[in-house]
Amino acid sequence: MDVLIVEDDDSMAAALTAAVSSTGHRATRVSRGTDALLRHRESDVILLDLGLPDMDGLEVLRKLRQVTNAPILILTARDDERSVVLGLRSGADDYLIKPVKLVELLARIEAVTRRAMPAGGRKETHLSIEELSIDLDRRVVQAAGRELSLTPTEFDLLALLAKNAGSVVTREQILDALWGDAFLASSRALDVHLTGLRAKLSMPGFIVNVRGVGYRIEADPR
Repeated sequence: MDVLIVEDDDSMAAALTAAVSSTGHRATRVSRGTDALLRHRESDVILLDLGLPDMDGLEVLRKLRQVTNAPILILTARDDERSVVLGLRSGADDYLIKPVKLVELLARIEAVTRRAMPAGGRKETHLSIEELSIDLDRRVVQAAGRELSLTPTEFDLLALLAKNAGSVVTREQILDALWGDAFLASSRALDVHLTGLRAKLSMPGFIVNVRGVGYRIEADPR
């Protein structure tokens, strides 16, 4: 697994990196919340300290939960009940108080990643929704047998919505997946690409705007 360690204390970060690496996992360390928001997509699990120099860790957690389902374990010196409750209610999968035994930490990482593992683990390569056929490997889209000429961004946008057909994908999730930063990327760029995609699909009502939240493809994938 790729483990992102968000920790500003150098000695603690070194110990965590050594522990994670000793079990064969790959560890990446960042010391700021803004860096965590940029690097999270490369990670299977995130270890998050709350006492960061640029942002409160709980705010980082809330922002991460808008764009990723990766397991997040809080690792902090804050041991008051309010912080624990806030952390778990804000989307953390586990909450560990420093100092923590490294054996316990590794066991908790294994536990949360097992819970998050999709059943079967088979990678999707093809989606069919209504008259659309989407080949994810070849990056080809056909509508009623007619191949559509989509830009790379239009394809990525369609694939993201199609993989989550029936569910709302928030604007933040889309911006993060397509541009790598949900909180700095231009939402106007998303509007332009979405308009182009809808025009090429020529399927009115297929991509639904959920006001103030995001977008949803109504049909379920086959």
